[in-house]
Amino acid sequence: MIAEQPGHGYELMNRLEERFAGAYKASAGAVYPTLQLVEDEGLVEVQRDGGRKVFHLTADGREVVDAHQRDIDRIWARATARGEWGLLRDPDAAEIVAPALRLFKTAVGVIVRAHGDPVVVERVREVLDDARRELKEIKRDAKARRRAVRHHHHRRHHHDHHHDRERNE
Repeated sequence: MIAEQPGHGYELMNRLEERFAGAYKASAGAVYPTLQLVEDEGLVEVQRDGGRKVFHLTADGREVVDAHQRDIDRIWARATARGEWGLLRDPDAAEIVAPALRLFKTAVGVIVRAHGDPVVVERVREVLDDARRELKEIKRDAKARRRAVRHHHHRRHHHDHHHDRERNE
């Protein structure tokens, strides 16, 4: 993260949590000793900005990052995947977690009982893909509806304002 953009400890903790979409919250006890370690190894240097210690990558740090770029990309891909599950903690998600898990359990049960019969696997996959497509359609419709409501509200507000001006004259 420091290679992407320098930062101070607290800021780096927040950026890390954002990367995981809240699925992982870094503690000061994990972050600060790690920052101390990479500083001791000469991979980062501290520049003072007011009272804050801002961590910047050194030339050695850049070499290490470049040498391990593929591993770093893999770690971030895992973080993103974990972050997607962070959505499950949203209170609005609670409504559908149980039905979604029942759907998944049923799909797995069908495949297991069919001993992985390719025809059955393909049919189950189609059902799940169709469901996903339908859900995306609902998402699009909901977005369009929100836009229409905002637009309508904006126009009405504008109209009321115009009406008030006429009345005042």
